[in-house]
Amino acid sequence: MPDFSPTQYAVPLFVIAVLAEMVWSRLRRPEAYEPMDTLISLLFGLGSTIAGALFGGFALFIFIEAYEYRLFDFGQEWWTVWWAWPLAFVLDDLKYYWVHRAGHRIRWMWASHVNHHSSQHYNLSTALRQTWTGAFTFGLLFALPLVLIGFHPAMIAIVGGFNLIYQFWIHTEAIGRMPRWFEAVMNTPSHHRVHHATNPRYLDRNYAGVFIVWDKLFGTFEVERDDEKLRYGIVKQLGSFNLLYAVFHEWIGMLGDIWRAPWRHKLSYLLREPGWSHDGSRETSDTIRARWLERTGDGEPRPDKAPGKPIAEPRQAA
Repeated sequence: MPDFSPTQYAVPLFVIAVLAEMVWSRLRRPEAYEPMDTLISLLFGLGSTIAGALFGGFALFIFIEAYEYRLFDFGQEWWTVWWAWPLAFVLDDLKYYWVHRAGHRIRWMWASHVNHHSSQHYNLSTALRQTWTGAFTFGLLFALPLVLIGFHPAMIAIVGGFNLIYQFWIHTEAIGRMPRWFEAVMNTPSHHRVHHATNPRYLDRNYAGVFIVWDKLFGTFEVERDDEKLRYGIVKQLGSFNLLYAVFHEWIGMLGDIWRAPWRHKLSYLLREPGWSHDGSRETSDTIRARWLERTGDGEPRPDKAPGKPIAEPRQAA
């Protein structure tokens, strides 16, 4: 099978799309882009590419070794088994949901994933804000069941590449809502804006990669509402355009907490959710949401501001 990386072919389209969105933002929403923020996002993408080249061989080694113990064999010409490709794509997306959810709920993994959420702007360049340290979280272990089932590591890499390409276009405010049938099944800009928002209502919601049905199935779905302005970034904003600080700040904070914590709590600072503290002095996403619900009630919109009915200038498709 020829060597094929779908993301390599998509890079020119990414560049064109970012430039087109920049033109749109100049005309419709000037605040959508901030030069230094965009530069940091691009440097994140460059660094992530280099990190992938340096550490990707480790994941490949693990997968190749595990493939020897597969339960099913699709044959030596596995790439010609047409039905295996859509099945691999769906199962890989299910895997992505869980590794993504773990990336928000386990601080060790959040230390890496927080990079993607660190921008206070939401545009296509934000999609390029990828981590440099993902190899150290061992998120690749979530893909091992697919290898053990019998999907070749190259097949998993290819469908994972298409998954990544799909997720690029949903990082935009230039597109409002897609048709209802599409919003019901697929991840969209509207759904993913919720995921990047720091509003208490939206924290740790909509983990989906391609299919939003996973969030609906596992109880983490939240619809975007027009009566509440979205605020992007992280709960405690970086407040800096220092690239190295942006990359490593959560690792430094986590290691500092582990160092200072009593012995019986050290492991919890590694494996518990971000914001957890042994003395209750900090807040997790769950406690933030609980405090917000206690203050506001059930969070239902006022009758004159029903969800799905714009109350301000509607977002227009680019």
